[in-house]
Amino acid sequence: MPPKPLILFAASEIYPFSKTGGLADVMGALPLTLHRMGVNTALITPLYGRLSTAGVPLHLLLTDCPVGYPWPPNTADIYLADFHGMPVYFVHREEYFDRRYYYNNYKGDYFDNCERFIFFSRATLEFTKHLETIPAVLHVHDWQAALIPAYLKFWSMVDPYWKNTKSVLTIHNLAFQGRFSSRLFWDSGLPKAAWNMDGVEYFGDFGLLKGGISYADKITTVSPSYAREVLTPEFGCGLEGILSKRSADLSGILNGADYEVWDPADDRYLPFTYTPGQIKGKMRCKDNLIQELGLDPALVDKPLLGFIGRLRRQKGIDLLIEILPELMKEEIGLIILGEGNQIYEEASLALMEDNLGRMVSRVGYTEDLAHRILAGSDIFLMPSRYEPCGLTQIYALRYGALPVATAVGGLKDTITPYPARDSTGFTFDRPNPGQFLQAVRLALSIWKQPEVWRKIRKRAMMTNFSWEKAAEGYIQVYRDLGVRL
Repeated sequence: MPPKPLILFAASEIYPFSKTGGLADVMGALPLTLHRMGVNTALITPLYGRLSTAGVPLHLLLTDCPVGYPWPPNTADIYLADFHGMPVYFVHREEYFDRRYYYNNYKGDYFDNCERFIFFSRATLEFTKHLETIPAVLHVHDWQAALIPAYLKFWSMVDPYWKNTKSVLTIHNLAFQGRFSSRLFWDSGLPKAAWNMDGVEYFGDFGLLKGGISYADKITTVSPSYAREVLTPEFGCGLEGILSKRSADLSGILNGADYEVWDPADDRYLPFTYTPGQIKGKMRCKDNLIQELGLDPALVDKPLLGFIGRLRRQKGIDLLIEILPELMKEEIGLIILGEGNQIYEEASLALMEDNLGRMVSRVGYTEDLAHRILAGSDIFLMPSRYEPCGLTQIYALRYGALPVATAVGGLKDTITPYPARDSTGFTFDRPNPGQFLQAVRLALSIWKQPEVWRKIRKRAMMTNFSWEKAAEGYIQVYRDLGVRL
């Protein structure tokens, strides 16, 4: 029998090996779900200096894989891990990836990020020639891997090895585009023909994500609503023009949740587990969280609100900070977990000092505390200005922390707002302080109606955004490209 068509994923991070956000969660779940459904999948990612092996052995597979960038003799070493039966390949070159952080440090983005991910993209393509099976699809994610479809487009014209390989680009966040100086294009190995407004050129700059949008055979976003939003000036981040040209090849597939990791019925980070039908463990988790963070014990009988996310304008942390003085007039507790803009970090810490015993702000992110905050919170705040999909609100639903969120992107696709008969949370239309505060107050008023609250919470906990449904959507994309899975 001929081998099954290979879907090779390329991304800059994968949980549990590397993670800064939702991209890693998706890469740790989607390829593996497809693999378990019988699709032949593999993944390739950089080998970072701070990468966690997650207890999975890494083996040196190939040395001196030719890359030829930025100088002809340049090579990469390739490592291999068996991740639940699916191969994960790691591209290693010390000067590019052996750093404490993935993309930036406290001073800002690394000055050579363009070169680093050109190297990764070219290494990915060169390494695939050492695989037993030619990839049927190269499925790339975000700007760090977005040049792969561009290389594939032009290299397939001169190298018959690539003639049957298709490419799919998934955009997780259009705001991060990989935009660099034009001088970096001329050494990238792409031909002069790629330098135009329908290629990688973007207002005189070298646009890596734009290159992927221009040359990928199919483009997806991580929710149906976001796929519609990116065609508008409000959410298109300057790329709405090229996306509109490619709209026939653009679709939105809602991300799923990895319920093997995010389920209060079986969560190794929780002191007590619980289910929709046996909810007592949630109250015990709340009490435990209040003690852990040094909050007023009386808050066990009051609404406890949680916020987990990057402290940036996109996530609406400035809206939360603005309404917080009014919000703290209510009998509530509040927990903030995240890092990002130093201004917002300092503001949240200052507000904690003003509300000792009722508010805690933890700068940074730890996976275990995130789980315990979701389990201990009654209400979860997500006032994002835009949200391509969002995963935390999906986790919050499963943990019975009813979300209060802006009705944008994936938030709109995953939360059924009160007062609908099948409501699972609360939403507001525009990301402004007034609407946000009004929505939180509505949630607080419903919390004071225990029977109504219990019904909404039970519905929320029973919602199912499994990866199997999302995987079926991607299988259809591959089939639309003529791949017989």
